[in-house]
Amino acid sequence: MDKLIIEGGACLNGEVRISGAKNSALPILAATLLADEPVTICNLPHLHDITTMLELIRRTGVELTIDEKLSVEVDTSTIKNFHAPYELVKTMRASILVLGPLLAHYGEAEVSLPGGCAIGSRPVDLHIRGLEAMGAEITVDAGYIHARSNGRLKGAKIFFDIVTVTGTENILMAAALAEGQSIIENAAREPEIVDLANCLIAMGADIKGAGTDTITVNGVESLKGCRYSVMPDRIETGTYLVAAAATRGYVKTKNTRADILDSVLLKLTEAGAKIETGDDWISLDMEGRRPKSVNITTAPYPAFPTDMQAQFAALNAVAEGVGHIKETIFENRFMHMQEMIRLGANILIDGNSATIEGGEHLKGAPVMATDLRASASLVIAGLVASGETTIDRIYHIDRGYECIEEKLQMMGAKIRRIPG
Repeated sequence: MDKLIIEGGACLNGEVRISGAKNSALPILAATLLADEPVTICNLPHLHDITTMLELIRRTGVELTIDEKLSVEVDTSTIKNFHAPYELVKTMRASILVLGPLLAHYGEAEVSLPGGCAIGSRPVDLHIRGLEAMGAEITVDAGYIHARSNGRLKGAKIFFDIVTVTGTENILMAAALAEGQSIIENAAREPEIVDLANCLIAMGADIKGAGTDTITVNGVESLKGCRYSVMPDRIETGTYLVAAAATRGYVKTKNTRADILDSVLLKLTEAGAKIETGDDWISLDMEGRRPKSVNITTAPYPAFPTDMQAQFAALNAVAEGVGHIKETIFENRFMHMQEMIRLGANILIDGNSATIEGGEHLKGAPVMATDLRASASLVIAGLVASGETTIDRIYHIDRGYECIEEKLQMMGAKIRRIPG
């Protein structure tokens, strides 16, 4: 099992190219199963989760073609089965996203109950109830969701009693091919939902309201092929900005968008960073200053993202003052805090709240990654700690960050990967 070794103390300085958004690419790849013609998806990040989704699609008999620019063409004309097996689904919760497209296009789907990061309960019953409202017959047996529809799914009014990103995506995809109008209320508003909707529209779907809490879909009989480029990863962008802020450095993130990072940029400005933005870039300059502590409460978009909470915990650990973090999305998302305490962070945890008193220094130590974003926070903590930090179980980080050590090395970090 690979490890990352970090020699702390370097001040990050440089430019970094942001990859395509994993959380956009996964539903968009699933959406290709809705089309009758080949669909080409560009700007895919080279990540384990993307490989898993491609393998999941390939297992159904669908043909995949990868070109020299690593864009993927998906041709569903060769599909043979509608089964998503446990050995693939268990490694990635987003596998559930093939349920809606397979059911809507082919009238049946058999998808294993999902796995993924152990950061709390993320029930799939919202997906199931939504599809049942559209006329699907669904049973859950022996760890599999068995779904069928007699003819096309029917448009329906679907209200989510809690905001669910993957639930919104699954129902949105299914509704695109349903008969009649579907209205999704209390829909998730994330930019990745808008990206998925834009891809579906490019395939011929009739969708209004993506990015608001009410999405209206007028179902069409079929979807055609298109070529679509995945949006930049706002969480990867935020992670490199926080890493530069924590190390009192400078970074220019390229191939990204400032308009989907308002809440993160606001907190970085509060921390004392000088932020500048352009059409496809964001720069952060601490001008050598130590960051100031910030208070954070996570909430669904457009509020502060839960996926950036851990990174700001690392920033607060070395900032001036006391910062408070409240996590409202996932109940187990403070596992990284115990590892940061091993590095010398002064953290008091009370349920879903953490109080962090910033210190001048952290001290390198062996730590263990517990989930994707937690591992990013440990990398940031390792960059600012004196001495050597070893991060174990970094397969978590490889699920969400493309070439993280190479990108940090180009900004002056002393970080390397060693085989476990």
